[in-house]
Amino acid sequence: MKKKIAIVTGGDSGEMHISLKSAKIIESNIDRKKFDTYVISITNEGWIYHTGVIKQTVDKNDFSIIADGRKVKFDAVFIAIHGTPGENGKLQGYFDLLNIPYTSCDLITSALTFNKFFCSQLLSGLKICHVADAVLLRKGANYSDAEIINKVGLPCFVKPNEAGSSLGISKVKEKNELRKAIDLAFSVDQAVVIEKFVKGREITCGVLNFDNEIMALPITEIISKNEYFDFDAKYDKNKADEITPAVLPQHITEYCQHVSKELYVFFNCKGVVRFDYILTDDEKMFFLEVNSIPGMTDESIVPKQAEAAGISIGKLFTTLIENALKHI
Repeated sequence: MKKKIAIVTGGDSGEMHISLKSAKIIESNIDRKKFDTYVISITNEGWIYHTGVIKQTVDKNDFSIIADGRKVKFDAVFIAIHGTPGENGKLQGYFDLLNIPYTSCDLITSALTFNKFFCSQLLSGLKICHVADAVLLRKGANYSDAEIINKVGLPCFVKPNEAGSSLGISKVKEKNELRKAIDLAFSVDQAVVIEKFVKGREITCGVLNFDNEIMALPITEIISKNEYFDFDAKYDKNKADEITPAVLPQHITEYCQHVSKELYVFFNCKGVVRFDYILTDDEKMFFLEVNSIPGMTDESIVPKQAEAAGISIGKLFTTLIENALKHI
């Protein structure tokens, strides 16, 4: 009997339209012989099941819908929300209460990895990889431009502490640019992290449980044609080159994959997770962030990495769902 899978999309952040695109790709590539799919949008306007022109409100008491005159409850949820509430643990906690398995990391891992500052500070004491110096600001608190610059130097990156897709990020080169960049980041989040600029190549590695083994996918190097890999460059294929597999010395490739698998295990990750780094000229690898629900659009990195590893997008999605059903 086919399993009933809810594909949850939407969200409350600026990444909503990316989430909607991911959901379309997921729905169109899921194995119909194994799974029946139901796309559910979760936004500020409500929790809505879409089928053709009909829109139906989801029963939040048990996360169920009515389809073809029958009540449908789900065997698992494919979470395709980037940002809040899908990537920060809120939905995971809800599904845990209902005992419904899902394709992503659990509540604790999602909440921790979504918080850029806490995540990097935790890693700084483990010596698994390098972490750039950083300062955390909270909205309403007093701060000194001079103290910030003394800590992280110039240039530096100013970014919302909890947001993805490079939303609200600025590269600050001069002291007089700092306040404007902080205000922009605060327009996205209640906390702002300011990081020391690290010069190098941006690389990223996806990791998942595949055939009961933790598998690191081929590495991608990102070469932005903008100042850095900003929101525009991430979703406009003409604004960045993404090279998969990255052209790296073999020992660097193996080291990056090894570190990524260690981080996957350390954070108790589930599903497919992508780890981003800066590789310096002297071969030091600086951790940037964890993407616990990476994009699944045509422009997204993880599907390309999976393809380079010989894993079709359909097989990738089947693996994620079957792992969720087995609570892996």
